[in-house]
Parts: sequence; structure tokens; C-alpha cells
Amino acid sequence: MTISPLTHNARPEGELPPQEAAAFDLLEKLGIEYDRVSSDPADTMEKCAEVSKVLGVPICKNLFLCNRQKTQFYLLAMGPDKPFRTKDLSAQIGSSRLSFAPEESLWELLHCTPGSATVLGLMNDTQHAVRLLMEREVYEAEYLSCHPCLCTSSLKLRTRDVLEKLLPYTGHDVSVVDL
Repeated sequence: MTISPLTHNARPEGELPPQEAAAFDLLEKLGIEYDRVSSDPADTMEKCAEVSKVLGVPICKNLFLCNRQKTQFYLLAMGPDKPFRTKDLSAQIGSSRLSFAPEESLWELLHCTPGSATVLGLMNDTQHAVRLLMEREVYEAEYLSCHPCLCTSSLKLRTRDVLEKLLPYTGHDVSVVDL
């Protein structure tokens, strides 16, 4: 896997896909600093582990979930090595029968492709149809890492900036969960 050197507050060169350009524009607008690496698509946790070594922080496992009726959607940010048990999460959020949401919903609500679900995609959820869930260790960590709506770049962000700048801007709250 090819991974670029770490850069600070520098978007990838050249023309970017619209969803990725929008993510970098938002970070700049909100004054959120970031470290970035570019790579071949890091669309699995195994590939993300290689990128994490360069970033110096684990990339969050971001799961895009929905209820059985596909009327409630959730973005779960959790540690890369945490196991995901539907039963444990369902009980905490009061939603039974969680499953992975359809790819079409991921694109429609967050403008992200499979393998690229990210907290930055919440900028596209203007109807607030997605509820953000953060596993406690991710919520309490100094940094979190995610993709800018496309999995060919990975970012290291201060968690405090996500909680205090990004989420107020998008109008989303976070629910902390224990997994």
C-alpha cells in the first residue's frame, strides 16, 4: 500500500471530488487543524491500520447503521479493535434490530462512499437524519482519525475540535456509548 508523507493543514494537490473538497473547505472555514496522509483506498480496517502508523493515531471504525424499518440512521465511531455487538448497542440507544444501512442511504445522507463513512459527512446531513454515536474511548481520546468523505486521504483531528466546532456547526449532538 502506498502512503504519502504526513502533512499539516494541506489538502491533496489537484482537483478533488466534490465531497472531499467540501470536507477540506469546512475544516478551513471552522479553523480546525489537521494532519493528513494520502494513500491507496484505505477502505478496510487492515488498510487503515497501515495508515494509522503514519498518522500516529488509530483510524476510527465508522459504521453506518439503521433500524429495521430504515427510518432511523446512526453513525457509530468506535475504536478499530473494538468488537461490534448489535445487542449491546441497541439496548443503549433504544433501537432494536440494528443493521448496516444501505449504500444508497450512506450517499444520500452523508455523501460518503462505502469505506469512507465519517463524522465529517455530517455536514451533508442538513435534515439531521443521522444520530452520531461515539464509543467512550473515542470520545475521550485527545485525537481521532477519519477520512474526509473519501478513503484516499486520512486525517488526524483534535477530538475537542470535532466536539466543540464541527458538531455545533452541523447541529448534531453526540451520544456516548460503551461497547
